[in-house]
Amino acid sequence: MKVSFRDLLRGGGRVRVVVHSLDQALYQVTVIIDGREHLLTENDGTTFRRHSLSEVREVLQLLPVESVSLRQTSAYDEMIGQPPRAGDNALEVPLSLDLYPPITRH
Repeated sequence: MKVSFRDLLRGGGRVRVVVHSLDQALYQVTVIIDGREHLLTENDGTTFRRHSLSEVREVLQLLPVESVSLRQTSAYDEMIGQPPRAGDNALEVPLSLDLYPPITRH
């Protein structure tokens, strides 16, 4: 199922966001609503994709976001000729929406 920016803004609740790293510089986003992942789309229905994680974070600052994580699935096993794994090999790490985190000096 898909959900647009407009739908999220009308929904009123805050959502958990997963940014999917698809390629070296290609990201798309799913949002978790009622425990199910929904593909985020532009208001015109096209899939929300960006070529920079900073661009994704900029847009997400405008939406009712509870938390953000980055998910990347490794193609390493496939690249070295290993058989497919029984389990998922995705790495998921939490992200901050802060584009410019505070500088700490030591």
